[in-house]
Amino acid sequence: MNGIHDMGGMHGFGPVEPEANEPVFHSDWEGRVLALNRAMGYSRAWNIDMSRAAIEVLPPEVYLTRSYYEKWLLRLEQLLIDRALVDSDEMAAGHALRPGKPLRKLAAADVGAALTRGSYGREPSAPARFKAGDRVRTRNINPVTHTRLPRYARGRVGTIECVRGCHVFPDSVAIGKGENPQWLYTLRFEGRELWGDNCDPNLKVSIEAFEPYLEAI
Repeated sequence: MNGIHDMGGMHGFGPVEPEANEPVFHSDWEGRVLALNRAMGYSRAWNIDMSRAAIEVLPPEVYLTRSYYEKWLLRLEQLLIDRALVDSDEMAAGHALRPGKPLRKLAAADVGAALTRGSYGREPSAPARFKAGDRVRTRNINPVTHTRLPRYARGRVGTIECVRGCHVFPDSVAIGKGENPQWLYTLRFEGRELWGDNCDPNLKVSIEAFEPYLEAI
């Protein structure tokens, strides 16, 4: 979707400045938020793309002013409320006010498996439309729901570098429309195609792009 999260190529935010010797967590609560997200992910109440989409819908004034794990916490709260697993009055109270719904529970013995991401590869229903070396144009889409095609790469011409197989299509599964497997490609752009003539002529940018994002030229 078009949102504040899609910041690739946007001006005015200054350089990216990595924190020297950054710790894994800045506070203990961040580790708890990570653990809660992992535990709820194991419950299968939602999938990874639904989870990503729930951060994308945060308002700009929230997205730009909250830390990484604050956004994870806000995302988790909204997912729980949307699926009627927790009510807003319970969230405000900080504890359950009524019996919860049964869920698949994460036991200590299952933590390793919960931290290992499964395969999203699927059997294709048709041959890949493109091959390495093909020139393609990305579609100029503006979906109101989740997509993995960055805004800066829409309507641009690039070259297929590699065919990555057939995978679950995030745009479909994020909105509960099923896995809808699609071919996935690594697509390379010349920097000037994305950023204009003043871009470093040696710059190249590669993205992972699903077949529905692409059209032949």
